[in-house]
Amino acid sequence: MVRKFDFLVIGSGIAGMSFALKVAHKGKVALICKSGLEEANTYFAQGGVASVTNLLVDNFDKHIEDTMIAGDWISNRAAVEKVVREAPAQIEELIKWGVDFDKNEKGEFDLHREGGHSEFRILHHKDNTGAEIQDSLIKAVQRHPNITVIENQFAIEILTQHHLGVTVTRQTPDIKCYGAYILDPKTGKVDTYLAKVTLMATGGVGAVYKTTTNPLVATGDGIAMVYRAKGTVKDMEFVQFHPTALYHPGDRPSFLITEAMRGYGGVLRTMDGKEFMQKYDPRLSLAPRDIVARAIDNEMKNRGDDHVYLDVTHKDPEETKKHFPNIYEKCLSLGIDITKDYIPVAPAAHYLCGGILVDLDGQSSIERLYAVGECSCTGLHGGNRLASNSLIEAVVYADAAAKHSLQAVDQYSYNEDIPEWNDEGTRSPEEMVLITQSMKEVNQIMSTYVGIVRSDLRLKRAWDRLDIIYEETESLFKRSVASREICELRNMVNVGYLIMRQAMERKESRGLHYTIDYPHAKK
Repeated sequence: MVRKFDFLVIGSGIAGMSFALKVAHKGKVALICKSGLEEANTYFAQGGVASVTNLLVDNFDKHIEDTMIAGDWISNRAAVEKVVREAPAQIEELIKWGVDFDKNEKGEFDLHREGGHSEFRILHHKDNTGAEIQDSLIKAVQRHPNITVIENQFAIEILTQHHLGVTVTRQTPDIKCYGAYILDPKTGKVDTYLAKVTLMATGGVGAVYKTTTNPLVATGDGIAMVYRAKGTVKDMEFVQFHPTALYHPGDRPSFLITEAMRGYGGVLRTMDGKEFMQKYDPRLSLAPRDIVARAIDNEMKNRGDDHVYLDVTHKDPEETKKHFPNIYEKCLSLGIDITKDYIPVAPAAHYLCGGILVDLDGQSSIERLYAVGECSCTGLHGGNRLASNSLIEAVVYADAAAKHSLQAVDQYSYNEDIPEWNDEGTRSPEEMVLITQSMKEVNQIMSTYVGIVRSDLRLKRAWDRLDIIYEETESLFKRSVASREICELRNMVNVGYLIMRQAMERKESRGLHYTIDYPHAKK
């Protein structure tokens, strides 16, 4: 079946929904969700949204400087200035859509401060800001008559001249996007969605790793689709890991053990109960996130252990329960009483700083195709993301992409020559076990060799292993009927390859990319 929309939005987090709301007055919008509307990384963002609002103590220059420092000075300054300066107006827009940020008794925003920020500038809603934003946007989207929400659908690939028989390479100067092939996993049918403008808002890549805090839909689909369509992808080596996720095999995604627990006096120990942070940093367990993650990773690799421990047993039990009720309850449900037992923790993949390269209007290297949110690389984050900058980046760039596409959409028409999906293929009962086993192998390879600490040898070993899975997966894809599982595996392999290749190309340690072969940054 062929369906036509003015705007095709793939992904339903803060980026996709805010773009949809900003363009819907101009034409018909299809909002494609891989699962349900609420299953997006946005929903799980506990922290908040960074924006300069208290001009008595804060200003744009401070926020810009903080962002540049966090990004290890390789952020794109134009992108940083754009996000910081346009943030307050987008906060007003979120409030207009119903987002309720916490206020103090004077009626001013109750601002938090997080690591790397020189001032209090994080707007939040309790400790579930993402959920508040997601819920408010869902209500606004569902009210809009021009937005068609299509849940539980899977985008397989974007449509370009390649589908018209033209040879498209990375050197082709005018690749154009005409929409996407979208699979309904229930029926197995693949529909052709033709669009004047397509927006990729598919989120991050956490599920490529064995342990991640991301929902498991985060398999990097948009990035892989755009890369296969010969679009430009950048900075994939910069993957941010949270140092302390609860280690409980079988739990995916991992439950986060907040950094506040180390601030409260939690001590990191190896599995034999010994402290180890003194070997790495004078600040011990209170060192910054990337240093702690690297130290834990190093101990685990040297000892061959699966996790380390976080110990708060020396603290007052009642105080611990009062400060961390959710963590206490969660651990207790797994038979761990954190007032008496050590908490098993391990680093988990948390956020991707790179992705589909876009300009200041959110345009990718492919015409008529925009990318916004975690799947995009705006240059804001550079080598490392400053806390709470990601949600505001998503709305500022959704706004930029909306403005640009609204001016251009009337010049575009539907490409009616795109052929329908050829769904010949077989499905044998053994395929599912092949796919799930390959997914596990990708997770192992990425976590073991392309994690927090890298080396030329580890990356080469990962490359060789992944290459075998790539060949097997492509061969299986060609002879199988399309399914969500085989497409996700294919995307995970693509994303793993990109992280690995761009890590190999960076012959220095910079930001989140740390390699023992090049421990120093290039001057």
